[in-house]
Amino acid sequence: MTARRAVLLAGALLALTAARPPMRHQPDPSSVFAAEIAFNRLVRDKGQWTAFRETAADDAIMFVPERVLAKQWLKGRADPAQPVSWTPSTIYVSCDGNMAASTGNWTRADGAVGYFTTIWRRDKKGAWKWVVDHGDTLAQPRKASEFLIGKVASCKPRPEGEAALVPPVDDSLIWSADAAPDGGRHVTVRMWNGSAYNMVIDDRVAGDGA
Repeated sequence: MTARRAVLLAGALLALTAARPPMRHQPDPSSVFAAEIAFNRLVRDKGQWTAFRETAADDAIMFVPERVLAKQWLKGRADPAQPVSWTPSTIYVSCDGNMAASTGNWTRADGAVGYFTTIWRRDKKGAWKWVVDHGDTLAQPRKASEFLIGKVASCKPRPEGEAALVPPVDDSLIWSADAAPDGGRHVTVRMWNGSAYNMVIDDRVAGDGA
């Protein structure tokens, strides 16, 4: 092969690489479940707040009960002697596999029970990092299926004439997390079904003034 042909071939390969669309991940609920299991194990092995620090995205938020930037609130915080344990029961994943929401029940060693909702996002390396952590205590655990339920948003775009849903920007799984001055909060997750958004998580926590 001549030097000229080698240069032309290298240029063609670079052009093909540049023309490829961004890598998409499989919208696989089981990968989120695996991240939850690893998160729970890290809590047991290293401590609750240590595990939360290590798995949080840089812009992650949590409620204590006010809304705070997680890494700021968690910095230097001592781990509780008895960490919380949880089990996801339902997982929702975006069409492109980059966003997810999981919800289920948690328990503590003192017998307290409650529910949680966690919003997950893949980082640049493809690893799941949590961006929202929220939950509340309950008198009784929420009813949950015996088997894990996994649901994936539709990839069907909006009708012609409307803003395209996907690609290039995947808004097939959208969330909101609003806090009230009295400590109340409202966390929602909506999932695209191909023609409209379904409300799949609608968590409301009353504040002190309720």
